[in-house]
Amino acid sequence: MFAARRLVTRSPLITRNIIIRAQSTAPKVISPKISAIVNDISQLTLLETSELITELKDKLNIPDVAMSAMPMTAAPAQAAPAEEEEVEAKVEKTLFNLKLESFDTKSKAKMIKEVKNLLGLSLVDAKKFVEAAPKVLKENMPKEDAEKLKTTLEGLGGKVSLE
Repeated sequence: MFAARRLVTRSPLITRNIIIRAQSTAPKVISPKISAIVNDISQLTLLETSELITELKDKLNIPDVAMSAMPMTAAPAQAAPAEEEEVEAKVEKTLFNLKLESFDTKSKAKMIKEVKNLLGLSLVDAKKFVEAAPKVLKENMPKEDAEKLKTTLEGLGGKVSLE
């Protein structure tokens, strides 16, 4: 009798779990139109798929945006240009490339030594790297680290930019 009472008190929870499981295992009903489109797309070559994507972007006015820069919320398909600019302004860049633009010839030795330590290069490779400026030192650095390294290199007489 105690076991039966327990089931009765928990029955709404059990019923809910059974319904959720039944919904997740139930076969999905797909319309014949969608099924035909999926079958047609799956038979395309990569070049044809690329053309299809380009045409869909043009037809639906979807801008070319890198996936990592896209906001997680869905935006309307036809947003006004002012709204698009606001969204782009709100997305703050977090990863930067550190680029050595140039350096003071008087501090060339210090710059080579710093680049050698920074990148783990041999002395010869570090010298070639510094002399080949402008050149990217590090890619995809967090903002704080990039600014700290920029300050260090500028203190040695280098001209450094964050991209």
